[in-house]
Amino acid sequence: MINQLTEITLPVVKIGRPTAESKALYQRQLDRFCEHLIKLKSTLDFIPSVRGWCYYLEGLNVITKGQFDVAQRIINDCRKSGQLPIDICSVDESRTADNVSYYSSDGIDVEDWSYHRALSIKYEIENIVEDATRNPASDYYPYDWHDFQTHYVELMTEKIDLIGIFKPVCQQYNVAYSNRRGWGDIHSNAALMRRFADWERRGKQCVLLYCGDHDPAGLHISDLIQNNLSDLSPAVGWSPDNLIIDRFGLNYDFIQDNNLTWIDNLETSGKDENGNARRLDDPEHNDYGKPYVKNYLETYGARKVEANALMSNIAAGRQLCESAILKYIDAEGIERWRSETANLRNDAEQRIIERLTDAGIL
Repeated sequence: MINQLTEITLPVVKIGRPTAESKALYQRQLDRFCEHLIKLKSTLDFIPSVRGWCYYLEGLNVITKGQFDVAQRIINDCRKSGQLPIDICSVDESRTADNVSYYSSDGIDVEDWSYHRALSIKYEIENIVEDATRNPASDYYPYDWHDFQTHYVELMTEKIDLIGIFKPVCQQYNVAYSNRRGWGDIHSNAALMRRFADWERRGKQCVLLYCGDHDPAGLHISDLIQNNLSDLSPAVGWSPDNLIIDRFGLNYDFIQDNNLTWIDNLETSGKDENGNARRLDDPEHNDYGKPYVKNYLETYGARKVEANALMSNIAAGRQLCESAILKYIDAEGIERWRSETANLRNDAEQRIIERLTDAGIL
């Protein structure tokens, strides 16, 4: 399908034996597809996953749900060949190297490294001095935002694309955010619990906002989160009994109001004895008889909506996120925090300027 705004078409391989003419036509289609995808990336303020790109293109009427697998393959093949930038899709944060040295050479010849390191130090010092003279107290925060709030809020998503959508809203309201795929990460769960424990000791009501898929497990997520955190209570020394777990999406009314894409299956991981994908609507599935699965099937049928579908309406997704956060944020507290911070920051700025003047820097 051709979108009138972007003029993108999904490259199509004609059925039958390829000819020189059909190969050339496909390459021209591929070139245009990549060119327009790069232009689209420049209009976004975050980088989608490859699955997120499919939902975004579907929202532009470029592809249909049935073309998702083909579009994913084409995008990934073009990333491998260099026709698309590798970073046109978001990085899988669960596989990135952490704690990489600040002075890693990143491809610089080892023989030249001491020279480059000296330059780096020189420029860093210049930047520090420049920042100190231009905005001497810009990073001074005498109070934590939450000191003026009754709640401490964190947000968690099931899919990485939601982080890109929600990030600007979370930053606006100083809400910590994370993407969790599954619940096997003991370290991240323990760190989350310690933050909640700390803020509870300071008298705050802790809230965990969650947005994920609309499927049986996704609607059952609050109980799953509670159980997973409770399992760590003996080790961490904090219980989630008083934690508010608010699953704010995806929900049926929002899906229907924004015309998000339903997927007509409830496939789960693993294969059956015949090598077919396992489905929750199959009576042979281990979870088929569980109440939350049966209730879902009776209400919605054997279909689901992936959270990535928000890529087709980013504005609505951000509004959904903001509405969820504002349930627990005190607007008056925000203004008091800004006012108190500005007053003390002005005082600090004057003192810094005096010190820099005495030192001969200003």
